[in-house]
Amino acid sequence: MAEVVKMPKMSDTMTDGVLAKWHKKVGDKVKPGDVIAEIETDKATMDFESYQEGTLLFIGIEEGQTAPVDSVIAVIGKDGEDYKTALSAVPEAAPAKTADAAPAAEAPKPAAPKVDTSSIPATVIRMPALSDTMTEGVINKWNFKVGDKVKSDDSLADVETDKATMEVVGYEDGTLLYIGPKAGEAAPVNGIIAIVGKEGTDITPLLQDTGSAPAAKAPEAAPAATTAPAEAAPAEAQFSSDDSRVKASPLARKIAKEKGINLNQLKGSAEGGRIVKKDIESFVPSAAPAAKPAAAPSASAPSAPAAVVAAPYVGVEKFTEKPVSQMRKVIAKRLAESLFTAPHFYVTMSIDMDQAIAARGKINEVAPVKISFNDFVLKACAVALKQHPAINSSWLGDKIRYNEHINIGVAVAVEDGLLVPVVRFADGKSLSQISVEVKDFAQRAKAKKLQPADWEGSTFTISNLGMFGVDEFTAIINPPDACILAVSGIQQVPVVKNGAVVPGNVMKVTLSSDHRVVDGATASAFLLTLKSLLEEPVRLLV
Repeated sequence: MAEVVKMPKMSDTMTDGVLAKWHKKVGDKVKPGDVIAEIETDKATMDFESYQEGTLLFIGIEEGQTAPVDSVIAVIGKDGEDYKTALSAVPEAAPAKTADAAPAAEAPKPAAPKVDTSSIPATVIRMPALSDTMTEGVINKWNFKVGDKVKSDDSLADVETDKATMEVVGYEDGTLLYIGPKAGEAAPVNGIIAIVGKEGTDITPLLQDTGSAPAAKAPEAAPAATTAPAEAAPAEAQFSSDDSRVKASPLARKIAKEKGINLNQLKGSAEGGRIVKKDIESFVPSAAPAAKPAAAPSASAPSAPAAVVAAPYVGVEKFTEKPVSQMRKVIAKRLAESLFTAPHFYVTMSIDMDQAIAARGKINEVAPVKISFNDFVLKACAVALKQHPAINSSWLGDKIRYNEHINIGVAVAVEDGLLVPVVRFADGKSLSQISVEVKDFAQRAKAKKLQPADWEGSTFTISNLGMFGVDEFTAIINPPDACILAVSGIQQVPVVKNGAVVPGNVMKVTLSSDHRVVDGATASAFLLTLKSLLEEPVRLLV
């Protein structure tokens, strides 16, 4: 008997999925464990395996389209079996998806335009959802131009999200027929950014059929597709020193730029001659001396500094405006929602760090890695959260989730804002393990190499500005967490000990809490536990 295949729920926040690619077509044999499709969730693109054996009788959603969780995306059964019986058993999903899927199922329904587009030898490339908070992406750079031949594993473009810069792969062999947003322009998630197919194909129906904003560019796309190949040859001949057309991964291109290496000098070891990181690292520049004569004239111009000394115009108002980055847009949106939705309250406590300073010094004499005060705070928070589960919780509208696992997000400052990578199961990790993990996160965050799995799933967050000498501050809660701890610098101040005023080292921490979940007494009790752990750090090692 035929069985329906539904859109799986592949993450805790997934509500729908984009069918990135079908690996099987109607009529193909399928076995349990076969990868039948790639599904793009709110977190990543994952392989979807079949649990049934039989023939793929029906495909209910085309590549690039979105379907809600638990909706019908396919039917598997015996060869020649009537799949409509299986669809009729799922009334809530069948009507919507049969209409969308008419071309794949070849049903003689009124969806004539979709039948026509399915016969067009071209594939639409859409803006993927590369993170859980991404609503649009900015094309950082196109690696190909209209008219170029591309392969299924080629990186068509680098896309800047609110978290990082990532590659968009075409998953299709053919000619690049259309480019929607130009470098520096934004496109909404699931919007058309490119079309790959057979050279000379009329792509107008594909752009009109989607009904999306990029369709307005159709008149410009057609001439570009015809003229670009003719203009490509002279452009490359005129700019022999320009390596922008060389096939290379974004990381390899970045390293080459930092080292001053022209990619035209290298031969790529990856498929299709694509240059990757190892090619840059193993490259020995044979033409290095040729670069030095170019530097000589600039060195022989001692009068240049005199021009820099020229006084600026007095009394002239000047300003510079920069477009808001994707990261800054999302930070603004999410933190505004957090502050104006969650009723924040703040509790501040002073902690005597004398013992922590002494313990850190002794530990760093023997530890394989240097332990920071932030590592102490993170470990102490993990232990304290175990004793105060209300702090390690989330507001879900009609219920409160008390997390039994402890995943602590650490706010890391980067060029365009901040990222919050997550140290998972922090209560079970040693100070050395925490130190290594946090340092790795910081390096990859600044290089924009963090992956979605690195910044998702926090249950509590720490924001530390102590390294900047900040005396005290408050932080905005990072949803869906109920609390965030603001950690200030350690200040040398006079304190009273045993009835005498003596020098002391005091650090102030402020807990921002969601009053819908946490009360003042609960927040204070958590800070008391944190204070006792940091003032007697030997307890962290038990």
